[in-house]
Amino acid sequence: MTTRAVVRGVGHYLPARVMENAEFEGRLETSDEWIRSRTGIERRHIAAEGETTSQLAIAAAKAALINANMKAEDIDAIIVATSTPDFTFPSVATMVQAGLGTTQGFAYDVQAVCAGFIFALANANGMILSGQAERVLVIGAETFSRIMDWEDRGTCVLFGDGAGALVLEAATGTGTTHDRGILSVDLHSDGRHRELLYVDGGVSTTGVAGHLRMQGNAVFRHAVSKLSDSAHKALEKIGLSGADVDWIVPHQANLRIITATAERMGVPMERVVVTVQDHGNTSAASIPLALSVAQERGQIKTGELLVTEAIGGGLAWGAVALRW
Repeated sequence: MTTRAVVRGVGHYLPARVMENAEFEGRLETSDEWIRSRTGIERRHIAAEGETTSQLAIAAAKAALINANMKAEDIDAIIVATSTPDFTFPSVATMVQAGLGTTQGFAYDVQAVCAGFIFALANANGMILSGQAERVLVIGAETFSRIMDWEDRGTCVLFGDGAGALVLEAATGTGTTHDRGILSVDLHSDGRHRELLYVDGGVSTTGVAGHLRMQGNAVFRHAVSKLSDSAHKALEKIGLSGADVDWIVPHQANLRIITATAERMGVPMERVVVTVQDHGNTSAASIPLALSVAQERGQIKTGELLVTEAIGGGLAWGAVALRW
């Protein structure tokens, strides 16, 4: 017998404003066709003026708690993955805690950019397996529109805002891959690649938030190889392969990356959850958003084996294998 961190609920929130590709055509040298053909993105959601990352996170958290049939006071810990917090401090997670009207337990943020939700899941899993917490609310929330250079067509067309949340709960399993819950985690980072994807500002450098900068072709090459390798390693740890996977739920950055990664894993696109066309790249929010949308669509079902993977600035990347 062993302890597993099992998904009990999932939810998401998207800002009301939808920004179609056509909106870029009047002010940038680009087009709807150009963006779709290179990224698969058709639209994205943009936070309203005054709408903050914590507000998005709170809304997603409330949806996940309803889906889990739980109340905020049932939660022992809150982890928020974000690179776009409301303030330098306090953490978004503590603001979510206050927004949910609860005071028990503890809350903190994780920053691994687009890989943040994978790292947050790993944190939550570790706390549940160690007995530190029984129920953990794990959230990915971003307002990347606030750090876009809206004159840079290579980046501003890619990103959007949103939030997604999961409720994890400790449960007893048999110790086999038939158990529901997180089965394995694979994490990596390599700080030598900072210049490939970064924000050109910060507290101890410029004193301002700065704008996102990216070497797109280099990031693409790293993403395809590192994501597929990490997913394979997560599966190898539990004696499984791509053939055993019911669904890949990837970081929704670019349809070409998603397609190439699935091909390297030997998984057909019919078994890949894709939401990038409607959300763009929502960084740490993209995986929980995709999970919530996929459940809403009726795609993923209880007992199915999922692999989810992401890569972000740092570089930082990883994968999680879990049974839904």
